Amino acid sequence: MVPDVLPCYLVCDVSLSMSGHIDEVNAGVREFRGVVHADRRPAAQVRLCVVVFAESPAVVRPLRPALDPAAVIRPRLEPGSDFGSAFTFVRTTIESDVEGLKAQRIPVRRPVLFFVSDGRATDQAWPAALARLTATTSCPEMVAFGVGAVDQRALDRIGTSRVFLGRDGVRLGVALASSVARTALRPEHV
Repeated sequence: MVPDVLPCYLVCDVSLSMSGHIDEVNAGVREFRGVVHADRRPAAQVRLCVVVFAESPAVVRPLRPALDPAAVIRPRLEPGSDFGSAFTFVRTTIESDVEGLKAQRIPVRRPVLFFVSDGRATDQAWPAALARLTATTSCPEMVAFGVGAVDQRALDRIGTSRVFLGRDGVRLGVALASSVARTALRPEHV
């Protein structure tokens, strides 16, 4: 029997306002990989995709086993944080990935979307794009991680499952591992 797959999407703001926090994000991804490596049971299940965005989004690591080395996330010298385009892009990415896994007859658990930002969107239409993302049949569990001087209200709207704040001493890798572990315990499939 083919094991279930738990897709995890790390969606990271790499705009100018985040440039001082990208090392923390990369350290968190390495720490998450270490946690997954230490417990081989979920290692076969968890797949990680990394999407970055500023004024536009891009995949820097396609959905692959979480044990595979992660691409280094780099800041962009773009002032904008277009949340709406990021949510639209990741919705399409998740739908495509889930369809691809199902076509291979792989059972797919409800995805986790781990959104990392200071929460300072530069577009006004992002709530509508977020609503479209969370209305899909493969709706991810939404977790937000705030770094720096965060816009708490925006992150609370995004992280409907959970919101972590770096200023509270929470490390990104631990928060990501905790979120994935919580979701892995639930038997929800898409």
